[in-house]
Amino acid sequence: MLLSCEHVRKTFGSAVVLDDLSLEVDEHQVVALIGASGSGKSTLLRCVNLLTDIDDGTIRLDGEDITDPRVNPDEVRQRIGMVFQSYNLFPHMTVLRNITLAPVRVHKRSAAETREQALQWLDRVGLADKADSYPDRLSGGQQQRVAIVRALVNSPRLLLLDEVTSALDPELVGEVLTMIRGLKDEGMTMVLATHEMGFARQVADRVVFLDGGRVLEAGPPEQVLGDPTEARTRQFLARIIEAGRL
Repeated sequence: MLLSCEHVRKTFGSAVVLDDLSLEVDEHQVVALIGASGSGKSTLLRCVNLLTDIDDGTIRLDGEDITDPRVNPDEVRQRIGMVFQSYNLFPHMTVLRNITLAPVRVHKRSAAETREQALQWLDRVGLADKADSYPDRLSGGQQQRVAIVRALVNSPRLLLLDEVTSALDPELVGEVLTMIRGLKDEGMTMVLATHEMGFARQVADRVVFLDGGRVLEAGPPEQVLGDPTEARTRQFLARIIEAGRL
């Protein structure tokens, strides 16, 4: 078991965002989190990456309780890559500098080694010629691929993807999804929050439907997306179909 969330609870004031949530992710598995806005998808990813503290429960990575207060978050984040829906690239830095800054400055990795790995990744995703470009010279899809490379350069055990296509124009979504599909083929363990149901059906090993901060239904894509058992899941998917996203 690579990742285990056990009875996780998170509140913001009086709002309960994660409510006794439990979830397991095996190594090399891709888990897609689906659910309405406010169901807890993004908060769960932020809790796993220790950007948001949980109120109760335990999160384990490779069996280690990473929510123990004695754990160094920076060391944990070397094993977890996270990509947000907004690219969060520094506009005044080149693509290469954006990718190598945190590994060298925060994680104290060799600058030469990190640069070499960054260039290799950029070449693999078709952006080798953009290493010295600035973000405003790239399309949205290119910027998001750079953000994914930035998360991969530390060779993480786990990659978290939070609605990484939601800020893209429709014609740019495909290039990012193709990259994620390639990572799956290479065995990358991923947890992704998405509204792209068709993509979840294609790439996920398991689909987890969150509702009110709880796991309401989970299983293979063909079951959860094709023949859900819960009325609330059916209602959610009906609305997605009406919006033309399934």
